Amino acid sequence: MFIVSNYPLAIIFCFITMLCWGSWGNTQKLAGKTWRYELFYWDYVIGILLFSLVSAFTLGSIGTEGRGFLQDLAQADTANIGSALLGGVIFNAANILLSAAIAIAGLSVAFPVGIGLALVLGVIINYIGSAKGDPVLLFGGVALVTVAIVLNAIAYGKQAKQAQKVSSKGIVLSLVAGVLMSFFYRFVAASMDLDNFVSPAAGKMTPYTAMFIFACGIFVSNFVFNTFVMRKPFEGKPVSYSAYFKGSFKIHLVGILGGLIWGLGNAFNLIAAGKAGAAISYGLGQGATLVSAFWGVFIWKEFRNAPKSVNTYLLLMFLLFIAGIGLIIAAGS
Repeated sequence: MFIVSNYPLAIIFCFITMLCWGSWGNTQKLAGKTWRYELFYWDYVIGILLFSLVSAFTLGSIGTEGRGFLQDLAQADTANIGSALLGGVIFNAANILLSAAIAIAGLSVAFPVGIGLALVLGVIINYIGSAKGDPVLLFGGVALVTVAIVLNAIAYGKQAKQAQKVSSKGIVLSLVAGVLMSFFYRFVAASMDLDNFVSPAAGKMTPYTAMFIFACGIFVSNFVFNTFVMRKPFEGKPVSYSAYFKGSFKIHLVGILGGLIWGLGNAFNLIAAGKAGAAISYGLGQGATLVSAFWGVFIWKEFRNAPKSVNTYLLLMFLLFIAGIGLIIAAGS
């Protein structure tokens, strides 16, 4: 299988993760003009599962190092399979709750609260599980990225033309989503032998196998989580499965593309974790919040008519983000 052999390449892979995790939302934005989020989410999940299979039978099955996908899957312990599967279930629950929180509380509150909390707690949890990298530099970088996320929230708040009352339900959903999101990666990482991808310990899985099991957890749990949200949506009227099958091929393809993009980022992140460490890989990946902000500022022009003071917040946000990423990279070098 393909293995990342050095730290600089691992960091490049983490940057690709950041770009993918921060960019897949553009597909939802495109589909959202005519397509309910609950329906889009099915295609998104299918895209993640498809990518996990493609990567498993290509990069995960070539070369002489490590175990091939089918061989690795056959020897995996039940406990490790269950750990990666649980990671998928937790991620899916967190992702759906975060989406509901955005619908209720707005992006400027829900996303920074949810992902900001996931970033901070996730790095701590993954560092405890696999201590790799200088903790001072690592957590210093996390602190700077966190401040950047807060500035992003302030900028969104100032952009709003009219102040909106935020319900306590939206805040609670954001907090629960953030806590759940911080745990999913640790369960997936625990199913792999992070110290040796070349000759993984018996029972442990390679990143490609773990990614496939993780994707299965997302897909299977979606029949429970998304079905519930479809029948009892946090906003709008209930939507049926018949509406999904009435969608055009093009609209389904947009959702699948979103899943493929996120899946690429997740696969590269897991592959990089062997050299960078779980905490650094996860921390860099969750910097996707600022990539998403980049799309909003420069591509979608969300701040076109914003007050001049907002530009100051945006500039500070990007500077702190770059500085924070620099510290996180230095922590593992």
